[in-house]
Amino acid sequence: MKVTTDACLFGAWCAAVVKSQLSTVNRLLDIGTGTGLLSLMIAQKNNNTLFDAVEIDEQAATQAASNFHSSLWHQRLQVQHSSIQQFNESTNKLFDFIISNPPFFNNDLKSDDTKRNLALHSEALSLEELLISIQKKITESGKFAVLLPYHRTEYFEGLATKENFYLEEKISVKQTPHHPYFRSMLLFYKQSVKTKQKEITIKDEFNDYSIEFKELLKDYYLYL
Repeated sequence: MKVTTDACLFGAWCAAVVKSQLSTVNRLLDIGTGTGLLSLMIAQKNNNTLFDAVEIDEQAATQAASNFHSSLWHQRLQVQHSSIQQFNESTNKLFDFIISNPPFFNNDLKSDDTKRNLALHSEALSLEELLISIQKKITESGKFAVLLPYHRTEYFEGLATKENFYLEEKISVKQTPHHPYFRSMLLFYKQSVKTKQKEITIKDEFNDYSIEFKELLKDYYLYL
């Protein structure tokens, strides 16, 4: 799977959240890590956190393991080739922070590529199952963050409320000022909290990366 701009934005945002809000994040779980992008971005900014990354696709998990091994933070990063359901059964670890870029395009037109379907559709992991897995693995003071298609946001917020999670922060993402929102970055907490809301536009009216985007990605992109 290709690295996408919105995934990079989500990774940089999560890294900032962990660094600024959660100074005692001892363990982080990355559900559906793909090639390990999000964990690597967060590890770059946080020196003490231990990472467990779970990936159902064998080739992606192998690539993530290779990427982790090649990084400066390889001693704190490990990947498991399994579904999150299998991972839950195999360990009693709890996590202070959980991140996920879950399967997109639920009920949308599917491709003929089985691997791509697993990555982009909720066949192997529905949003309901994702929340159940998070509930099983999060600490009492833990938080979790997800990246979602914007049209799935309200539905997911309702599911999270039923699981007694509270929306702490909501970032609505646009490609340009002239486009509608297409992604949401959501941060949830197990304790009652007032929701903060803002928006980020990836590119400005001159088709340059916006100030907000540059601020988040300057330590990851070479030419910002």
